[in-house]
Order: sequence, then structure tokens, then C-alpha cells
Amino acid sequence: MEIKEIQDKKIWEDFLLSFTDKTFLQSWNWGDFNKAMGNKIWRLGIYDWNELVGTALVSKVSARRGTFLLIQHGPNVKTESKKLEVLNALLEELKKLGEKEGACFIRMNPLWGDKDIFTKLGFKTAQMHANAYEATLKLDISLPEQELLSDMRKTTRYLIRQAQKNPEIEISKSNEMKDVALFDKLNKEVARHQKFVPFSLDFVKNEFDVLSKDNQTLLFFGKYKGEIVASALVVFWSGIAFYHQAALSPKYHKIPVAYLLQWEAIKEAKERGCKTYDFWGFVDPKENPNHPWAGPTLFKMGFSGELYQYLKTQDFPLSWKYWLTFAFEKLRKIKRSL
Repeated sequence: MEIKEIQDKKIWEDFLLSFTDKTFLQSWNWGDFNKAMGNKIWRLGIYDWNELVGTALVSKVSARRGTFLLIQHGPNVKTESKKLEVLNALLEELKKLGEKEGACFIRMNPLWGDKDIFTKLGFKTAQMHANAYEATLKLDISLPEQELLSDMRKTTRYLIRQAQKNPEIEISKSNEMKDVALFDKLNKEVARHQKFVPFSLDFVKNEFDVLSKDNQTLLFFGKYKGEIVASALVVFWSGIAFYHQAALSPKYHKIPVAYLLQWEAIKEAKERGCKTYDFWGFVDPKENPNHPWAGPTLFKMGFSGELYQYLKTQDFPLSWKYWLTFAFEKLRKIKRSL
């Protein structure tokens, strides 16, 4: 096994085309987004006798809880039987990189189901997720629109139709940078009400700016009586649409704007040739009724889709300082009821 940095965007993106379990967090452009946010990145290719068998987008994160190397929704490994060998080779490279960069641990949350591979190599289950989901709902949108509507929860289908009939509800789309501020304003209002920390305006601006260069993102706005009360930032990449960020004004939960907005986003994804719609995150509302994602998950479930569950985020300690991070995140997890 040999590890080399990949400099060619086409090689990187073409390799990821064949994967079913993948997200844009391992895309070439997400690497550019990380650079725009001031993070160092490495696009690592794992080669077996000159054949590319795995990739990993690695970023260096400097936070209050420590400096660490992060791989979100990766690595991507071509063959199931090669996973242990690839991960072992990657880990050895990351250890050297971590020492050079002053990192106290490595964090990754791959879209894998097998924890044994990580346990064998000395990984620990993290106390917090890596700002990327560990379970999600995915909807097959290759079906005709009428079938998609038929498969929805009866209430969801009804609310979409009611919203379509309501002249006071309007859904619009935008690929203009100036409209990011409109999304941010609503998102911050929702965050204050629901007591969570939203992505910063710089984060959303950079995400929109980088991804829009390849026509990979779109803003959706839902208006009620002329006021923006719902919004979403949807990412389109490699045949998949991702419902990445969304906000709904707490004053208008009884108005079905968000249902129509979601349906319009699904139709846009179909028009772009996407085969899958990823609702970006799932928490079982029955098992975790107090979790911040419980309400949004109930909303997503109404549109149907299949549940995909992956391995919990994994950490590899590089120094004793990691255990300070471990303790800090454990306390924060308890405090946030996660």
C-alpha cells in the first residue's frame, strides 16, 4: 500500500462515482470549502500496486478542545475485503501527519457498518459526532412523482396539496450569493428559539460560494403572506441531493410551507438527474424524544425513504491531551441531551 496526495480533480471525483454510500463531505469541492475556512487539507489516495483503492479528504481542525485531524464520511474504500488493509495504511500516514501538525487525535466517521476493523486498530468511540450524521433517511427519487407522493405519509401528502392550493404560500429558488444573508437571518432566529449553535455566516457563505461554482447548491425560500418563513440549502453532487441546512420560523409551524418547500427541492433534484435524496440526519423520535433532531426527523419521515445507519464517530488518540477532549465532550453531550 502506498499513500499519495491526489492533485487531479477528475481522478478524485471519478473514483467516488461508483460509491453508493457517500456524501459531498468527501468531494473535491468540500476540500476547497475547508481551505476557504482556513483549514489545511490533504486529499489522500491509497494505492495498491498503482491501483487507486481508497481516498480520504483530511482536514486539520484547531478548536478550543484541541487540534485534530478530521475525516468526515470517509475514507471511501473500493473493495470490502481491503478495508482493514487500507485503514491500517491510512492510519500510519495520519499518525505521521498528526505528529507533524501537532494534533492530539484523529477523528473519522466513515459510512461503514463494521466497528471491528476500528477496534482492532485501537480506535475509541467518540463522545460527539464529527459534525456529520451517523444515520440518515434516503429516498429513491428515480420513481415517478405520483409514486413518490403515494409513498408519503397521508398527512404529509395532504399538507403538500393544501400548500399548493394556498395563494399566500410561495416557494422560490436562488443561486445568488446575496440571498445567503436571508437564509442566515432566519437560521439565527430559529437557533435562538431552539437554543442551538448554528453554522456561522462565513460557513454558509463559503459553502454556497464554493459549491455554486459547479452548480452544486441552491437556496430554497418559502414565503407566507410575503414573509420568508422557511428556507433550505440543498447540495447536489454525484447523483445525490442533500438537504443539508434548513430553517423554519417557530411562529409558522402550523403553516405547511416547509412541506411544499421540501417537495419542490425533491422535484428540482429529479430535474437535475439525481437518483437519491438524502434527508441529512436521523434520530429515532420514539427512542430519543428530547433530542434536538427528533422533531425534524418526524418531518422527514413523512416523505418516506429508507433508514441507513452507520458506525459511530471513531477517535484515535495521539497524545494524553485527547482525554481532556474526551471529558469535555462527554460533559457537553450530557448538557445538550444528545
